[in-house]
Amino acid sequence: MSQTSVVPPAKNALPPLMRLSDAAAERLQHLYKTAHAGQVLRISVTTKGCSGKAYDMQFVETPTDGDEVVSDKGVTLLVDRKATLFLIGTQMDYHQTELEEGFVFLNPNEKGRCGCGESFHV
Repeated sequence: MSQTSVVPPAKNALPPLMRLSDAAAERLQHLYKTAHAGQVLRISVTTKGCSGKAYDMQFVETPTDGDEVVSDKGVTLLVDRKATLFLIGTQMDYHQTELEEGFVFLNPNEKGRCGCGESFHV
């Protein structure tokens, strides 16, 4: 008589909540040492614009009970727990050109953006 065992299927690991590009990590390190010393960046998603959602970034002194702590490349940032479903797998980058500079989000959950790029939908 042979014995068989049932092996449960392997679970796919979730991607990290957020990752930082090298440029974003360097920019945040600079901001944490200068203009925003003693603060940490908090990211949330708000209802705004033509497409319905927009990224909101604020420097705060301390996390709230509803914040997830994300550490990547030696840099810590906070993510509002209500925004986690919209941000899973997102990479935050930093772009600088002659005309503008700022953080941008490469979000695999986005299904589209409005024409001006101000908002997105999932």
